[in-house]
Amino acid sequence: MKLAMIGFGQAGGKILDRFLEYDQRTGSEIVRAAVAVNSAKADLMGLKNIPEENRVLIGQARVKGHGVGADNELGAEIAEEDIDEVQGAIDSIPVHEVDAFLVIAGLGGGTGSGGAPVLSKHLKRIYTEPVYGLGVLPSQDEGGIYTLNAARSFQTFVREVDNLMVFDNDAWRKTGESMEGGYSEINEEIVKRFGILFGAGEIEPGGEVGESVVDSSEIINTLSGGGVSTVGYAAEEVSREKKGLLSRFTGDDDGADDGMDAANTTNRITSLVRKAALGRLTLPCEIDGAERALLVMSGPPKYLNRKGIERGRKWLEEQTGSMEVRGGDYPVSESGFVASVILLSGVTNVPRIKELQQVAIEAQDNIDDIRQQSEENLHRLVEDDEDELEPLF
Repeated sequence: MKLAMIGFGQAGGKILDRFLEYDQRTGSEIVRAAVAVNSAKADLMGLKNIPEENRVLIGQARVKGHGVGADNELGAEIAEEDIDEVQGAIDSIPVHEVDAFLVIAGLGGGTGSGGAPVLSKHLKRIYTEPVYGLGVLPSQDEGGIYTLNAARSFQTFVREVDNLMVFDNDAWRKTGESMEGGYSEINEEIVKRFGILFGAGEIEPGGEVGESVVDSSEIINTLSGGGVSTVGYAAEEVSREKKGLLSRFTGDDDGADDGMDAANTTNRITSLVRKAALGRLTLPCEIDGAERALLVMSGPPKYLNRKGIERGRKWLEEQTGSMEVRGGDYPVSESGFVASVILLSGVTNVPRIKELQQVAIEAQDNIDDIRQQSEENLHRLVEDDEDELEPLF
């Protein structure tokens, strides 16, 4: 699937930068065009893989290149004001060569949280290609203002895109991990999952063609209908050693017949499908009730088979209750892993979102109380008790 990606804000820019690095490393070429947008000049300068001409600084008239300070209302305002500058960079994108737009943003900050929904609305008004969002939720320990930003941005973002894919930092941060190190690892997890998903169907010249190829139309159909999506992932390393743990799976056993190899391959694929669906999703949720699903099995061709994928697809149908479950393979000859990626679209049983909204409401009430108390305290400090002083004007 060929994508025009726009990274909005600090987190969005860093994830987009990592997507480009992934493209270069794997040769997947899913990023057809890349644009980074930010109100903080320093964040744009820190990017490594995005061409300088595709880095757009917005809000200079109001924030002078210093960012919006986690004020996502201001982030939305400057995105509206400077949308023509962003469009100027998007105009260079060969839209006829892309299957969709992907707007990437962290939802807890100011620029991306406020600006990503504004840009998505603008893109949908102009282009016929689907516009998807990839939103990253902040972890709970980042503070109330970031949770409030995320809840408000989520509510807006999901309405302005054709589908909002979500990654929840709270489910992925490790205890005691540094902020910088934690986010670097999280960004790698994001790119790995979505890289395999969007890479499906993009076969290099002379490359392997799967038995049941997943192409961009199946991804688009799975994401159609709007709503919220989550992605599951599970992988096992391919063992080259004979009589090793995966020897039967890889067909390396001396004297093992083809029937036994096929059965073991099928069972291993089914196991990976279950691990991907029931393990740690990008947005934790109950998978029953998901409206649509897509299964992609990736790895060396000889470790994939149609029967295993079909069995995994039917299991997903049973677990989700959906009749719209697609599946196929994405052969990667040089891969050292067999991986299962599952896209669950239209999920609604998501306790984390309800929890986020409740914490945001409490944070909003606390902020209002603090502001009122602050005004009262300032009044007591400034005004003299007898009201004998007169201000200058």
